[in-house]
Amino acid sequence: MSNKVIEHLIHAFQAPLTNPVLIFSVVLLIILLSPILLRPIRVPGIIGLILAGVVIGPHGLNWLEKNSAVTLFSTIGLLYIMFIAGLELDMNEFKKSRHKSVVFGFFTFIIPILIGFPVCYYILGYEVLPSVLIASMFATHTLVSYPIVNRYGISKHEAVAITIGGTILTDTAVLIILALITGASHGEINQEFWVTLGVSFAIFLFIMFGIIPRIAKWFFQRLDAEKTGHYIFVLTVVFFAAFLAEMAGLEPIIGAFVAGLSLNKLIPHSSALMNRIEFIGNAIFIPFFLISVGMIVDISVLTKGPSALIVAGTLTIVSVFGKFIAATITQYIFKYSSNQRNLIFGLSNAHAAATLAVIMVGYNNNIIDENVLNGTILLILITCIIASMVTENASKKIVLEGHQDDKHIERVEESEEQIMIPLANLKNMEPILDFATLIKSKKSPYPLSIVSVVPDDEQAEINVQDAKRNLENMAKYASGAETEVELLTTIDFNIPAGIARMSKKVMADCIIMGWPSATSIVEKIVGEKSESILNNTDSTLFMLRLNKPLISHRSIVVFVPPLAESEVGFEYWLEKTFKLAQELSLPISFVCEPRTEDSISLIYKKLKSSVKVKFETYEDWDNIYGLATFNSPDALLVFVSSRQGEVSYRDSLDGLAKRVGKYYKSQNLILLFPARQANEHIDEYETIQTSPFMRKISRGLGNIFNKEK
Repeated sequence: MSNKVIEHLIHAFQAPLTNPVLIFSVVLLIILLSPILLRPIRVPGIIGLILAGVVIGPHGLNWLEKNSAVTLFSTIGLLYIMFIAGLELDMNEFKKSRHKSVVFGFFTFIIPILIGFPVCYYILGYEVLPSVLIASMFATHTLVSYPIVNRYGISKHEAVAITIGGTILTDTAVLIILALITGASHGEINQEFWVTLGVSFAIFLFIMFGIIPRIAKWFFQRLDAEKTGHYIFVLTVVFFAAFLAEMAGLEPIIGAFVAGLSLNKLIPHSSALMNRIEFIGNAIFIPFFLISVGMIVDISVLTKGPSALIVAGTLTIVSVFGKFIAATITQYIFKYSSNQRNLIFGLSNAHAAATLAVIMVGYNNNIIDENVLNGTILLILITCIIASMVTENASKKIVLEGHQDDKHIERVEESEEQIMIPLANLKNMEPILDFATLIKSKKSPYPLSIVSVVPDDEQAEINVQDAKRNLENMAKYASGAETEVELLTTIDFNIPAGIARMSKKVMADCIIMGWPSATSIVEKIVGEKSESILNNTDSTLFMLRLNKPLISHRSIVVFVPPLAESEVGFEYWLEKTFKLAQELSLPISFVCEPRTEDSISLIYKKLKSSVKVKFETYEDWDNIYGLATFNSPDALLVFVSSRQGEVSYRDSLDGLAKRVGKYYKSQNLILLFPARQANEHIDEYETIQTSPFMRKISRGLGNIFNKEK
């Protein structure tokens, strides 16, 4: 009996896998583990999943091969990518700057093609059709680095608006060219082809923009309670549009893209339906597609001779150069600054979803070879990294010029303030509660929310009772200071996720928690609790290490990094710092750059605070240990940091809690993370956050594109 079981297991796990349940399990496991394992080295999700596909595919460990199930899911993923691309385009921004968008769209479309076609045809030696397809692939771009400009508060900037508009135009034009190339690959392009394509394309557009939006509007209004039905209806529209496009002689991805455009106005970006569409796509369908792309890639081709490497290098150079020239011409026509030019270039340089879609259609129709496919994967990686670097550098300089959007700095009304304290180590809770009482607005009628998150396990019920007892002890302590508290207990599989969920529930403006404890090896791999809380919340967050009474201090020293004044939560944390100093009757010494000093002075005057303030200049912010020269043994030290990827973030702030905790062992410390704008609807498989190592390289690389005239 046992031998049969062993034989059955050996057969089931024999490569390539044939059991559909096991195949699905393996793919889901990869989707789960890939972001976790690659997070420490900041490999972008889109590359990580493709690499996973390379490893498990026929050219790697040969665990999976392209069968009907994998093909079906990857096809759905490809259509899903194009649908979301059409759905997320901001039509209002496009309309505002449509004339300039048309100009930029024309140049960012035609220049890469004019450069790319001769290179592919004459230098790389490809035929006409492959050369046109590859050249059109150069023209596409994906707004991978858009989340960066959003965080810097310059998403309404004209340079950003025309780049978004150009994206709509160039991607649409490339998809039309793709339809022509596909048609040409199946037969001759004659008069009948053009007439058939023109008539069928017109009928297709009439159905998609004349009929579908009316049906969708009626459906959403009549069946308002059927939330599941809404999602199924949207999926039906996507696949029906893909089928119609195919019947019209176009590629199915064009149908999916047009479906996104036709439903664009009917599905708000912040709606529950949009959330469902993105969640399911990002969780299953899109990762399936990316893994299937990796399964096609044959890395051994790169080792068979220099031709594959030459193709990959040429594709990357031509792509980057073409987009840079387009951005430069746009700069001269509209008399933009070099920083605006770099912003346009950074946003339009990244190749991801649309590029992958175009190249996969070409590969499946035998128009391009393996060299181009493998070269495109390398192109995606390199252009995503360059786009991230250049956009971040340009965004910082535009912020320094004072071009942030209005109302970027958050103003929390004192009468509406909500403060939340996650319950952790009971020994540290009393000083944390005292601190919260000191900085809390007296005008706010809301109590302090003390939250306890209990792990969802066998001991959950017992732990809930223990948590309630601990909360009651805190309530008794708070009542001694006549501080009103609200006690909240919740059960969650993940404690940081539970804290993040409760912060949204109570609409917390501020979260106050204890100092991060030592972490285990597992936590270092999958992410530390404090880091997870930071990533999953947008509120101002204070981390406190208060081993001495607050009244033992003689001053407060606040270390403020460059560009902190451009963060959303700048004014809020500054008010809280002044309030703390006033309650303790302590002077404040701000260590910062002159620009930050001016912003602090403005708010200081606006608040009419009586706190004694002085400023000291420090400019070498890449050397955090140099701040020790401003320290005094009886000072309360406040380090202003930033969430990874925000405006004032720099790699010297990595692991700041651990470093200052070890260096200032005998002093009270406060680590402060300003509030940020909520990052909604960012496709995690298209975003890239460069690692500290890559960011250091970017200082040198970025200068190529960031030299002032």
